[in-house]
Amino acid sequence: MVTNYLYRPLLPAIVSAVAPGGALIYETFAAGNERFGKPASPEHLLQPGELLEAVRNRLRVIAYENLELTTPKRCVVQRVAAVAPPA
Repeated sequence: MVTNYLYRPLLPAIVSAVAPGGALIYETFAAGNERFGKPASPEHLLQPGELLEAVRNRLRVIAYENLELTTPKRCVVQRVAAVAPPA
């Protein structure tokens, strides 16, 4: 599980670290969040569909969202829940 963290060079390693039959839940800030404060740098904001692309052909996506939240604070996030095929 990863929340509120984005360091793109590690993203492939995080996806690859999911064990057979294991799951990945990832949520962090996305483009559009700069309207509401930090993080505001494109370096720290996912682009549309970026999490889907990161797991493509490696994990099976169970759920994906790119949305604006109002609580606990206003922000824009992407979320993915995905599973690795069993061994």
